[in-house]
Amino acid sequence: MTRSHLTIAILGASGLIGEAIAASLSRAGFPVVAIARRFSAAQKAAFGTMAVEAAIVDLDNAALNMLLDDSRAEIVVNCVGILQDGPGGATDMVHRAFVERLVGVLGSRREPALLIHISIPGRDADDRTLFSRTRREGEHVIQSGPVPFVILRPAFVIANAAYGSSALIRALAMLPFKFPADYAQRQFATTDASDIARTIAYVADCFAEGEHRWSALWEVMTRDKTTTGDVLEAFRRRLGGPKGVLTLPTWLLKLGSKAADLVAYLGWAPPIRTTALEEMQRGVAGNPEPWIAATAIEPMPLAASVGNIAADVQEKWFARLYLIKPLILASLVIFWVFSGLIALTAAFDAATGILTSHGFALFSAKAVTVISSLIDISIGIGIAIRRSSAMALVVGIFVSLAYMIGAAVLTPDLWIEPLGALVKTGPAIVLMLIALALLENR
Repeated sequence: MTRSHLTIAILGASGLIGEAIAASLSRAGFPVVAIARRFSAAQKAAFGTMAVEAAIVDLDNAALNMLLDDSRAEIVVNCVGILQDGPGGATDMVHRAFVERLVGVLGSRREPALLIHISIPGRDADDRTLFSRTRREGEHVIQSGPVPFVILRPAFVIANAAYGSSALIRALAMLPFKFPADYAQRQFATTDASDIARTIAYVADCFAEGEHRWSALWEVMTRDKTTTGDVLEAFRRRLGGPKGVLTLPTWLLKLGSKAADLVAYLGWAPPIRTTALEEMQRGVAGNPEPWIAATAIEPMPLAASVGNIAADVQEKWFARLYLIKPLILASLVIFWVFSGLIALTAAFDAATGILTSHGFALFSAKAVTVISSLIDISIGIGIAIRRSSAMALVVGIFVSLAYMIGAAVLTPDLWIEPLGALVKTGPAIVLMLIALALLENR
């Protein structure tokens, strides 16, 4: 087989690593099948007919076998992963149970496909979190199975896209904050996404030339002995952020991670959950020399990786707005929920009194107050839940406009009341429009 005929299936191709390597391998001339639970509209446009949407982790053996058979892939790259248990799945189910099924399906073929598995660096003794332990268990399943494999262990991956911890680093780089010493001084190796793609291309070329017996485990990362603080400062210099003069308190990071764990159960994907903090405190380190010796690939150093990232106004806007986005959403949730609760409780008589003073019958005034309050509370709850957030924001905008128009017709004097309640509805609509614009993660 030549490069032009060797098909590579990328599982988890909508994620940071999966998307980067799928795009890179496609540009390098490999036929690529990009598979993920779902793709964004931009990803669908970029991948075109290469994109296949499927709930990969949920598939049984028969369905998974059919999916891989339809892809006609000689090489399968598994980029599927999850940071912590939540609505998106359980770490054991994703990192071990799914890998068991994948190895079983690939091993049952007459000619087993090569499995390239993306994992994490570190020693077994350091695997203190469920995330790292299940990752390692997945590796052990692959190593004891019948399928030829290459396990790649990248460090902190730097790519043009920003998602999760890579987005958080960019955001902090645009603020005058730095990590506390017990985090900032931890070794924190980096990996350029292009190095992962180049490694897969190297293995694929060897496989195409007849080298089918693979059982390699490589730590793919730069030789730089960088720390978490070094990485943050590199992004700060690249994006032109302010000097880090304020140290984030450790207690604040831990409190934020606990809150993020709760928010995750609403469907959101916050970057600084408790597992992320524990992994950051453990540090990211490894030995890239065996990988370099085997592939002759010289890893891209941190400065070059960060230097390849755009530092234009779009990138700076993203970095500045990233941490403001949850504040906007939280303020809208509070605004809608509490405005509804207040009208139903402490201000119920006042609210009905305003309506009765404008000609409403008492029963009608109470009904309107109750219904509008329940609508407000429902909008707030809808914004808080990731799956319904966009729809709730749209509904909130139309409901706000309806309130403004209705007041102009039925109670026009409310527009000139001293506290300007209706006048403030306009900025609330603008804030909801901003939230809609920032809602997309990928």
